[in-house]
Amino acid sequence: MKIEQQSPVFGQDFDAFMTYLRDGASPTLSPARYGEVLHLDTQTLAQSAQVHRNTLRRAPQSASVQGFLRDSVRVLRAATDLHGSVEEALFWFSNHPLPVFEYKTAHTLVTERRTEALLRYLASLDAGFAG
Repeated sequence: MKIEQQSPVFGQDFDAFMTYLRDGASPTLSPARYGEVLHLDTQTLAQSAQVHRNTLRRAPQSASVQGFLRDSVRVLRAATDLHGSVEEALFWFSNHPLPVFEYKTAHTLVTERRTEALLRYLASLDAGFAG
């Protein structure tokens, strides 16, 4: 019998989420921890970051990997501010189809390198102009 491991719970504490994603004493984000929190396997995370899956293990500090992780975290921060909790933002990021973006999820948009458009959309929701 396999016991499923629970991801950490962060509540409203985005700083705790960021601390968890930090790769030890390094100034980089951990792809393994990011994948764990979002329930992404190595292959899916590598495809999202547009790198070979071995890059996640051998060169997690690479610009491609870290750029994708940082863009994801930027969107997750904005979503946390909008939704009120890290867990809600994580669920929204992975699962919520956005009509204004052809029903793609935020995760898909970050993968497509459309982070800036997504952040503008979230800012407009926060300001009350859309939605």
